[in-house]
Amino acid sequence: MQVILLERVAKLGQMGETVKVRDGFARNYLLPLGKALRANEANKKRFEAERATLEARNLERKSEAQAVAETLDGKSFVVVRSAGETGQLYGSVAARDIVEVLAAEGFNIGRNQVDLNQPIKSIGLHTVVLHLHSEVEINITVNVARSADEAERQAKGESLTSVDAIYGVDEDALKPEDFFNPEAEYDADEE
Repeated sequence: MQVILLERVAKLGQMGETVKVRDGFARNYLLPLGKALRANEANKKRFEAERATLEARNLERKSEAQAVAETLDGKSFVVVRSAGETGQLYGSVAARDIVEVLAAEGFNIGRNQVDLNQPIKSIGLHTVVLHLHSEVEINITVNVARSADEAERQAKGESLTSVDAIYGVDEDALKPEDFFNPEAEYDADEE
């Protein structure tokens, strides 16, 4: 299907371009969200008549997004989650969780603006891309930790995925005797 883009769409084209897209993409995404019009003579005339208004609206949205980007770019946000000793989370941190953390800090970001290809499943510092506008993109750091104390330690560059880092125990110095008593008698009748 041929469509006329009403705004810049990533990996597709700029405002005013006529592009060929799959029918489902046009019907389910571009047309309902007002990002495009079907490419016919009536819509081409309508687009040319409204072009100045559309460009002004796009410029206004872009300037608002840049204002938010200036305050958000490069910031770090802490997410506290339960995790095992290896740093594997018992759950995950998804785009919804990042939106909630940003909302708690006073930033109104939509879930579709968070570019997270797969959920975060381990503790550590993770870079997340936010698409505030089709032309404005920024990076934030999400510090996933077991506690606020661990988040501070991770922010300083410490790795918290070993027993030594978590509990202050040197795991290489541990011997089998530290875990069980080798002189204890085994009683087969107890089982």
